[in-house]
Amino acid sequence: MREKILRVLTAEGRLPDVEIGERLGLTSEEVRAEIAAMEAEGLILGYRALVDWSKTEVERVFAYILVEGTPEHGAGFDQLAKHIARFDEVHSVHLTSGSADLTVVVEGKDFRDIALFVAEKLAPTSGVTGTSTSFVLKTYKLEGRLMGDIPSTRRLAVSP
Repeated sequence: MREKILRVLTAEGRLPDVEIGERLGLTSEEVRAEIAAMEAEGLILGYRALVDWSKTEVERVFAYILVEGTPEHGAGFDQLAKHIARFDEVHSVHLTSGSADLTVVVEGKDFRDIALFVAEKLAPTSGVTGTSTSFVLKTYKLEGRLMGDIPSTRRLAVSP
């Protein structure tokens, strides 16, 4: 039941408990109780709007920063990741496989903001041995939702 409720909330977080219940064959009381329990356990961390910032006048730039680091004995990259996560500019931090140890998503008002963050805060951090920054130029899909004017993938029937 939890997974089904979470999937509905992830896709449409503003649905009333009654409608979620109807979709899943549950009462609104069952849905409400399960959601409250998941919130209390910290499984549901919060609710927010998915915004296409490119359609606003707000200056906002995101970058993915691959961070190479030195793991700590007995803690791995946990302390480094927790330290980096505390910066206001940091949107999210992920332990990753591949060429980098951490992938950090950073938000700023422009490219210069992010460059300054990397140069003045991230790169000098103890345990960081290297960084590589990629700026988001355009978003086509965000959190499972298509963005902007992406053409339909439906195929047209062609007669011989």
